[in-house]
Amino acid sequence: MSRIVLTSASRVGCIRSNNEDMVLAYDKFVRSDAYRTEFMTENNERFVIALADGMGGHRAGEVASEQTLDSLKFFINDIPRGLSIGEFDETMLEWLEYINTTINRRGNSDPSLHEMGTTLVGVIYYGGKYFWFNCGDSRLYRLRDGKLVQLSTDHSLSNANGEKKHSNIITNCIGAGCKNSYLDLYEFTADFLSGDTYMLCSDGLNDMVDHEDIEKLMNEGATANALCEAAIEAGGFDNVSVCVFHVE
Repeated sequence: MSRIVLTSASRVGCIRSNNEDMVLAYDKFVRSDAYRTEFMTENNERFVIALADGMGGHRAGEVASEQTLDSLKFFINDIPRGLSIGEFDETMLEWLEYINTTINRRGNSDPSLHEMGTTLVGVIYYGGKYFWFNCGDSRLYRLRDGKLVQLSTDHSLSNANGEKKHSNIITNCIGAGCKNSYLDLYEFTADFLSGDTYMLCSDGLNDMVDHEDIEKLMNEGATANALCEAAIEAGGFDNVSVCVFHVE
């Protein structure tokens, strides 16, 4: 049994005119807003916390991120009970193929949504087990004993080339013409410990704020909105979205 305290925020930044990011913060979709909640895992059979960073011209990224998170929430609530870890993994990959095809078809049929797509990163609780997943370059971090570690791997050109500096050229996503989207998916129940703090973020945070500064802020108890503010104060060149949840 765990108590989870969660804060989430999504901000447009200083340069963009619209916010293509969105967060599914347990029970609420968050865009251009801030949110806080807390809940007990024993009161939940399943839940999902996820973040999507949309891409595409003329607000198309907004559509892709919202449709993906809405579909994911419905999917997690709708899958049958009692799946094994292997069966759950297979079902998630089937959903990924479905949503990727759906986003691509909608982008191809509507010129205003041409090449829209989105990243996706998050944590799922199902059948008494915790899973984390990633598609793209949005990130999952864990703060444990004062040390911040990135758990997810960026699906980006810079990472594929072994470069430390992040680039916005991604090699995997949902939609945007990507024909073979894939999902990093890991069951990590045994490593989901009391006292840990997890953080999801779009690259609007990690491109603007150094790892060491993010670690310092999180050790000081920064909320998701405070982390977004740090990115905006550093220039806010992109939309920035963050979800922070602490396990008690």
